[in-house]
Amino acid sequence: MRLHVNQIEIEVEDTGEATRPAVLLIMGLGMQLIGWPDGFWQGLHAAGFRVIRMDNRDAGLSTSFDAAGVPNLLWAGMKHKFGWQQKPAYTLQDMAQDALGVLSALQVTRAHVVGVSMGGMIAQRVALTAPDKVVSLTSIMSSSGAEGLPAADPEVLKKMFGKPSQPGLSGALEHSLGLLQAIASPAFAQDAQAVRERVMAAMQRSYRPAGVARQTLAVMSDTARADLLKQLRVPTLVVHGKADPLVPYACGEDTARRISGARLLGIEGMGHDLPPAVVARLLEALVPFFNEHP
Repeated sequence: MRLHVNQIEIEVEDTGEATRPAVLLIMGLGMQLIGWPDGFWQGLHAAGFRVIRMDNRDAGLSTSFDAAGVPNLLWAGMKHKFGWQQKPAYTLQDMAQDALGVLSALQVTRAHVVGVSMGGMIAQRVALTAPDKVVSLTSIMSSSGAEGLPAADPEVLKKMFGKPSQPGLSGALEHSLGLLQAIASPAFAQDAQAVRERVMAAMQRSYRPAGVARQTLAVMSDTARADLLKQLRVPTLVVHGKADPLVPYACGEDTARRISGARLLGIEGMGHDLPPAVVARLLEALVPFFNEHP
């Protein structure tokens, strides 16, 4: 369903009775609500939770910001390196307000908030903005955005921001599959055909490479978040793969150190994806964690 929140339209899937404890799932860079593995959100639903998934702005079926143009990420990277001010089309704080708007529109007063990668950064912003609405925070393979943290593997970045070698959706599909292979969990193999089918389904639903660039600039521009995390008193679980080539494990360690009382779950052999074996580990950790904080 489409909700009008924060002066834009946000696509939402809401599963479970309103009487259940709510879990809001926030996806990462350029990803859509269908990017959450079925085993994960259905597992949460089976455990007794109301599961709310959303397309972030500029992704999936939510409002596009194409009128803002496509940022020059090379130039933006130079500005970021020297600490110069950026001018993104929107900020992670705007995206956090979108998430809070979804909760309000659904009349959810409090929720467990879970974010993966960029979604973890947005979830951190949600908790900072409205801690009274956040029962718990779970930040998965994400970062505080602090200066001095290890950077992504250069080869992964090259694949991430490179252009497809062929035109059209077929070229975009092969490019995306190459990136997913580069960031995949080395210890947890996935069925290649199933991954291909999921990527194709996502592209058929929505394909917005310009939105990825605008979201990237929003991430790069959010430089103040790290110092604010020490203010949080929300129960927090940080989950991070120890073999993550895109957002290195040190980023998860840093996030957990900055948030008072945060727990850190490091998973050996996990990269920057959610294969079935990792989903099982997440459910084993999250369901008791949520139940500890009703």
